[in-house]
Amino acid sequence: MDSDLEANALLIDDHFTFVFEPFEISCVNEAMQYALLGGKKLRGYLVNQSSKLFEIDPSKSIWAACSIEALHAYSLVHDDLPAMDDDDLRRGKPTVHKKWDDATAILTGDALQTLSFQLLTDHRFRVSDAHRLKLAYDLSVASGADGMVLGQALDILAETSDVPLDLDEITRMQRRKTGALIEWSACSGAVMSGEDPSALLEYSKSVGLAFQIIDDILDVEGDPLKVGKRVKKDQNAGKATFVSLLGMDTAKKHSVALIDKANEALMPYGNRAKSLQRLANFVISRKK
Repeated sequence: MDSDLEANALLIDDHFTFVFEPFEISCVNEAMQYALLGGKKLRGYLVNQSSKLFEIDPSKSIWAACSIEALHAYSLVHDDLPAMDDDDLRRGKPTVHKKWDDATAILTGDALQTLSFQLLTDHRFRVSDAHRLKLAYDLSVASGADGMVLGQALDILAETSDVPLDLDEITRMQRRKTGALIEWSACSGAVMSGEDPSALLEYSKSVGLAFQIIDDILDVEGDPLKVGKRVKKDQNAGKATFVSLLGMDTAKKHSVALIDKANEALMPYGNRAKSLQRLANFVISRKK
């Protein structure tokens, strides 16, 4: 799985190099490209593999893959800021606000967010206008005030609340903060082809939640050199997580059950969905 993700990441990085060629040189553009470097590019991989299910040419799906990676990078740049999580490391490198400054990091995140929608509406992204509009609309919902942004806001509120979140509240928060972009990514192939995304939505709901549970596990058990960021952060802050509420063993079992459910959702696609099954299994075995 690692080799598949690495090959996919190279394709995405190459396309970003192409996209940035006409951009004027500036500290913001430099910081944007810095923020896009590294990482698993898991959401972009989901886009490309979802597109393969519906025989969409990679020269088309790469635009949507880069779009979601740009939006994800924006969320990380802003999440790392002192006003949010105040992290110094991301993917084993200094975060953008540490390498430059807070103002540059804010502008970099803003620019990555707008780049995401620029890519979806680029005339060279050759899918129908109706399907591009649907992708852009769905991404605005997934990343906006009832999606990822709401999840982040709920997370911040939880840090200052006297009453820790319960399991239902954490699940609701994480389905927005982490899950919404994963769901968009997995469903994108169906949207680009005008097909029903229901099975992929069920798959991605389970994968997204399992992904967050593993993140919580890595915050407790992870090696910071492998994870590429500070660990035990939630534990030290006394935040309620899937691990703190369920216990380590139950959290691990729950993540496995979710991946079983995700793979079951792919049954309508048969052997064509093997790469998505491998990705789901990778989610619960990853060390970073």
